[in-house]
Amino acid sequence: MTKRIFRHEQKYLITYPQYQELRPVLAALLQRDKNVGPGGEYLVRSLYFDDLYRSAYVQKQSGVYARKKYRVRVYNCKDSVIRLECKYKQGSYISKESLALTRQEYQSLLRGDCSFLLEKSSQMGREFCADAHSRLLRPDVVVDYEREPYILDAGTVRVTFDKGVRAASPRADLFDPRIPTYSAIPPDRMILEIKFTGYLPERVRRIFRLRDMPQTSASKFCLCADRIRRI
Repeated sequence: MTKRIFRHEQKYLITYPQYQELRPVLAALLQRDKNVGPGGEYLVRSLYFDDLYRSAYVQKQSGVYARKKYRVRVYNCKDSVIRLECKYKQGSYISKESLALTRQEYQSLLRGDCSFLLEKSSQMGREFCADAHSRLLRPDVVVDYEREPYILDAGTVRVTFDKGVRAASPRADLFDPRIPTYSAIPPDRMILEIKFTGYLPERVRRIFRLRDMPQTSASKFCLCADRIRRI
């Protein structure tokens, strides 16, 4: 079994004026992610799974130290990259495992058939299948947002601005850009995330220390789950 590598994760709920101040500073120190489009962003869309007891949601809200959640993620509403992912959390540390899916395999998951995962050489895939049967996993919410990412090799740093976080029905088509969505955070806010392995270089740490920005435990999954249940 491959040993999981856990990374630090820090989150901030920031305003647009804070973004406009931070953006040029980060752009001068870090590189743009090569996957961005002409506008420097890409659309992230994820279908999250939870069980009948809403365990992933409840554990996050309760601050359970060690937990996990599953999702299927696509980019820009295209089926060229479809990934089944499991995000493992231990305190402020995260680890992610992913498995590439075909569109046909994704449709099988939606029908409740994950047997094909047992034929793949993925421990996470087999774990999902076991949890799907024992915990009755089912689609819970779709999370949408535009991501503006920056990277730095030293310390494998990744800084992202996640804008326009929106919720959609778990029955929505992941590949349809016109699905109805509902704002999950105030329109003048966005989520800043910093992920790094080992250490955060001083020149990056100083950017946020000087601005005295309080960290948040904001979860896009929980925010969107709350929003979709209010409809």
